[in-house]
Amino acid sequence: MADYYEILGVTRNADKEEIKRAYRRLARKYHPDVNKEPGAEERFKEINRAYEVLSEPEMRTRYDRFGEAGVSGAAAGAGFQDMGDMSGFADIFESFFSGFAGGMGSTRTGRRPGGPTRGDDLRLDLKLEFREAVFGGEKEIRISHLETCEVCSGSGAKPGTRPRTCSTCSGSGQVRRVTRTPFGSFTQVSVCPSCNGTGQVIEDKCESCDGRGQKQVTKKLKITIPAGVDDGTRLRVASEGDAGQRGGPPGDLYVYLFVNEDAEFQRDGINILSQIQISYLQAILGSRIEVNTVDGPEELAIPPGTQPNTVLKLENRGVPKLGNPVSRGDHLITIEVEIPNRISPEERELLEKLAKIRGDRTGKGGIEGFFGNIFHK
Repeated sequence: MADYYEILGVTRNADKEEIKRAYRRLARKYHPDVNKEPGAEERFKEINRAYEVLSEPEMRTRYDRFGEAGVSGAAAGAGFQDMGDMSGFADIFESFFSGFAGGMGSTRTGRRPGGPTRGDDLRLDLKLEFREAVFGGEKEIRISHLETCEVCSGSGAKPGTRPRTCSTCSGSGQVRRVTRTPFGSFTQVSVCPSCNGTGQVIEDKCESCDGRGQKQVTKKLKITIPAGVDDGTRLRVASEGDAGQRGGPPGDLYVYLFVNEDAEFQRDGINILSQIQISYLQAILGSRIEVNTVDGPEELAIPPGTQPNTVLKLENRGVPKLGNPVSRGDHLITIEVEIPNRISPEERELLEKLAKIRGDRTGKGGIEGFFGNIFHK
């Protein structure tokens, strides 16, 4: 017999909530309404059985001690006799027929099985260039989602016909089985095998959607990227997820943004960082130079005597605050000073004269003393 813990993919010391979460994830994946692959239905039954045993404390205890023998036959009957609270199990089944939103969270709606169900939410990962994230703008994306079949209006039935109420479950979507044992009677509730929980049976299927009531469609969308977004920002596009069933509302599309690195700029919150290299003469004498910013070229004033690794600031040239694009961060520029490896004889002569003057003032003669005084105070 397969191990129930392995079926659900949990450890033997998993708590009740871990087991419920694992069940929800697997049940959505292998539910017959969703997964049409061979073997999916049998896998779904295994998952249900594993949850049935591990979600009930007494049955789980017997299973841990005796294995399958401890929870089958008469022993199982005793366990169900004590299951006064089936709310967790009922909640999980209800999630299939009340629009459980693809892992984005769920709430109990009280809708009956076979009624309108909300469509699944979808996720799309979108990469942005650095400046696109800074300034935002419109972006065209392509998504593939389920849309309501226009031919049958989502009923799944051939035009001119209607689904009939399932005779097996009388439209409830569930069947109940009462088992009597020497320990008492218990009732087991399961999805109706005839209608797969929909409460309806389609005799003449719509040829356009093969009775599903929905069709997979690829479409283009234009979405607005707000200024100032960063890695991991999530945008919600309402009603662009999968279409709902039986008149239910569609789910939403969630777009997760990822920003490509830039060769010149880095980001620190709402500030932008970069580096520039200047000559030692520019550092000593000061100058005005042109630097690149995300807004384009800007003039930067280099004060006389600027030291290596000095950080200069261009105010209001950083990233707009998300939700308040009028307010922006700053552009912080780290100054790197280039010291030449070789100089011409004329340059050396001039520098020697300057070094002598500097040496007279500081008591440190020579070019080495000159550069030391300038850059290593």
